[in-house]
This record gives sequence, C-alpha cells and structure tokens, in this order.
Amino acid sequence: MAIPAFDTLGRMTDRPGPLVLYLGDVVRLRRAHPCGGDTWLVDRLGADIGLRCQTCDRHVLVDRRTVERRLAGFIRRGDPVLSAAAAPRPTVP
Repeated sequence: MAIPAFDTLGRMTDRPGPLVLYLGDVVRLRRAHPCGGDTWLVDRLGADIGLRCQTCDRHVLVDRRTVERRLAGFIRRGDPVLSAAAAPRPTVP
C-alpha cells in the first residue's frame, strides 16, 4: 500500500498563510546589506519584493519566499489602503 504524500510531509493546511506585506513597510532582515544596514523599505509587491536599503538607498528585488525566510521583524508597518490602491484590479469580461 502506498503512503500518501501528506503523511510524510505533513498536511498542507497546517502551513501558515502567506506573509502580508504592505507598501511602505520597514522590515529588518536577518542578513545585513554589505553597507552594514539591516533595515529595508518595501516599495514593490508581487512575486518579487522590491526592497530599498535605508542606509545606502540601494534597490534590490528579492523573491517573496526569500523575504519570508529572512524576515526578522517589522520596524514600521505601511499603509494597507495604499497597497490596495496599487494592486491591479480584476477585469470583468
């Protein structure tokens, strides 16, 4: 008899949902930027997250999974209304 995949990996429903990020969030990551800064401003949302270093103003794109894994905490939360306004609207056929 075959063992179902969820028996070895755990139930898929036990995983936490996606991390909610807003435009304007200031986050601290576990690894410091080469300039020495560890705080980042979220300025782009999607599959890739746009981060701007608060120390040297360098902009990088990091995939969402890496940001979720390296996130140490939030310094300041952004505006959910601004993020909702910037999100693409669904098209009605």
